Amino acid sequence: MSEIDNTLKDIKKTLGMVPGFMKALPEDALVHEWPIWKRYTVEQTEIPEKYRELMGLAIAANIKCPYCLFFHSAMAKMAGATDEELAEVAVLAGLTSRWSAILHAQMYDLDTFEKEGQKIGGFLSKKK
Repeated sequence: MSEIDNTLKDIKKTLGMVPGFMKALPEDALVHEWPIWKRYTVEQTEIPEKYRELMGLAIAANIKCPYCLFFHSAMAKMAGATDEELAEVAVLAGLTSRWSAILHAQMYDLDTFEKEGQKIGGFLSKKK
């Protein structure tokens, strides 16, 4: 059996089908991409599934990708994310994007930001 046949067989075994967006890739690309996608999407990793999907959702919100929003929302719910957690991710994604825009527009000095961040981190860690 060829590499592409093995890959297609594994995708079908893992997902129940081979999605059209995967079939549309060149065979050599799919053979390369599938193991990485499978590893970090459906297998156990150092980061628990729910957290991975919530991170993916936050990124999807910032890049405004409807495919990623649909996928990561559904996967997060399947991994046990609550509506409250999904709502919090929306706020966090917005805060990250908003404050990034503010800092960039100010052209705020990165070294100063890092020094201030270390001071804030030290202060907050003493409060815990």
